[in-house]
This record gives sequence, C-alpha cells and structure tokens, in this order.
Amino acid sequence: MKKILLLSDTHSYIDDTILKHVKQADEVWHAGDIGDLNVTDQIKQLKPLRAVWGNIDNNKARVEFPEHNRFTIEGVDVWITHIGGYPNKYNSRVRDEIKVNPPKLFICGHSHILKVMPDKKLGLLHMNPGAIGIHGFHNVRTMLRFTVENGKIDHLEVIEYPRK
Repeated sequence: MKKILLLSDTHSYIDDTILKHVKQADEVWHAGDIGDLNVTDQIKQLKPLRAVWGNIDNNKARVEFPEHNRFTIEGVDVWITHIGGYPNKYNSRVRDEIKVNPPKLFICGHSHILKVMPDKKLGLLHMNPGAIGIHGFHNVRTMLRFTVENGKIDHLEVIEYPRK
C-alpha cells in the first residue's frame, strides 16, 4: 500500500502546512503549475515526487518534468497531465489516447477546481486536486490524499485550507 498526496497549482507557494502533509505520504504527485522549482525541491528532500509541468512553468521545469507522466503503481495505471479536461470534456491533447488506452486513474490540474468523478464509459477515475497555492481565483486551497493498493484506489480525503 502507498499513501499518496496529490497537489497541483502551487504557483511557487509552499509552506509548513503543505510540508506536514508531504511528510505523512509515501509519495507526492504534483499535477503541474509548479512555479518556482524550490517547491518541488523541498518536496523531493522529504519524499519521492512524480510531477508534470503546467502552462505557467518555465523551461527549467519543462526540462526536469514531463508534460505527461504515465506509470503503474500498486497495480493502478496512472496518467498525470496538467491540462486534461474531465469526463466527456477531455482536452484535445489527451482525447484520442485516453479513448484508445484509458488509465485506471486520470489526474490533471489547471482549473483550480477540485473534482473527483468516474468516467463510466472509459472505466476510469478522474481526479483534479484543485489548487493549493495562493494565486488564482479559488477561495479554498485544496489537496487530495488517498491510498493505492492491489489495483484499488481507496481512503480518499480532501484537505482544505482557507486562502491566505
């Protein structure tokens, strides 16, 4: 079993509250719009990190992280990208591939809106952790925590903080 902390849209912001949750996870996944790489450097000092770059990220982030990160962990096929859309409204960057070869868990960021929803047509679970950074239109900062084990995604929790 792996405990996962899923975050997105840090926009260069990280604090002790986020790092407290990082320490409790086995792995951290970042769905893009990292901003300053100091964010991911601090996370990597504590836990393994899987991340993708987002539309605000510079060339340094784009060299360090891929646009799409697809992997299998604990029997769960995972695809992380920043701009991916959601069931019935997938972005053109992923639409064809997701229909032909859907993962079990599809993760994106970008919207700053927390969403967890099944795609019954493709048999996948879509997650967007919202935004944990302080820049953007969101009023509540959010992250997701869950476990993956034996092909299952379980123990899903929403972590919320007021915008600073």
